[in-house]
Amino acid sequence: MAQNLYGPRVRIGNWNEDVYLEEEIMKDFLAKRDKGQLLIQRNRRLKENLLRPMQLSVSEDGYIHYGDKVMLVSPDHPETEADLFLRGDLSLCMTPDEIKAHLSNELEVPCGLSAAQTKIPVGRNTFTILCAAGEVIGQVLRYGQNFRLGITGGFDDRMLYLSSDHRTLLKSSKRSWLQEVSLTHEDSYLNCWQAAFPHPQLRLEYEGSPVPANTKILITHCHTNRGLVAHRHLFLRTYFGKEAEVAAHTYLDSHRVEKPKNHWMLVTGVPRKDLSTMLDLPKPPAEDTRALEQVREQASDPGAGDTPDAPSCVPQCALPM
Repeated sequence: MAQNLYGPRVRIGNWNEDVYLEEEIMKDFLAKRDKGQLLIQRNRRLKENLLRPMQLSVSEDGYIHYGDKVMLVSPDHPETEADLFLRGDLSLCMTPDEIKAHLSNELEVPCGLSAAQTKIPVGRNTFTILCAAGEVIGQVLRYGQNFRLGITGGFDDRMLYLSSDHRTLLKSSKRSWLQEVSLTHEDSYLNCWQAAFPHPQLRLEYEGSPVPANTKILITHCHTNRGLVAHRHLFLRTYFGKEAEVAAHTYLDSHRVEKPKNHWMLVTGVPRKDLSTMLDLPKPPAEDTRALEQVREQASDPGAGDTPDAPSCVPQCALPM
């Protein structure tokens, strides 16, 4: 039988070329590391920018103004068209492609969108209300008035705008095949949106009224007249996990009223340091709940009704059924 007559110290084959190749690979690795071009460095930089904590604007008068930083939140509602769907409030987020984001130091254009189960304002879900026709920063946004939605994604040197256009055979949403919504850097009429009152019978009466913050509204694309919608039952595998698809389409019920999936809220910040948004504030007790509590207190303490400050009788509507 043939035996291996070479010792471990004997160099065979293209040993010299292999040594130089390893040295070149190490030099290339060190050069990319110094320039910050390694995939792990780009991945860390992208996450730091997209997940950077942001501060939302605080509305002192309860209305939305041009220049405010807000979150676009789809309120929680039961989905009747599917058994499996994302629950809770969903916020509109930018979702860059993972492969394209690693190949470049800048955000891809156009950039995708999705709806995620997060209520914390970060770089990927904080939008700025921008002017569309020469409005002044700080002016109150009104129903029927054009505005743009811009987002930086945590980057300081670039602004992307929420845009949409008619669907084609080559351009549509990924799951529903409806009108696509994306982020672009081009400043055009395709970036203009309008806010509308949800109730159709009161929509004309509210035309020109200030848009309240943290209240359900409709966001309609000016060019295509399609409403912004979050498909809770259509999932997307994104860079941050499972999220819902966002498109531009108006869903109407049998009474020609927009369905809850077309409802959005422009969520603002809160002055309290321990809370992030107005959605984190505890809801005040309802009036009927307060009346029931008073009835229970008087039932537990019969002598409380004899005091001059206590009411002599309880309203009929406040009695428990």
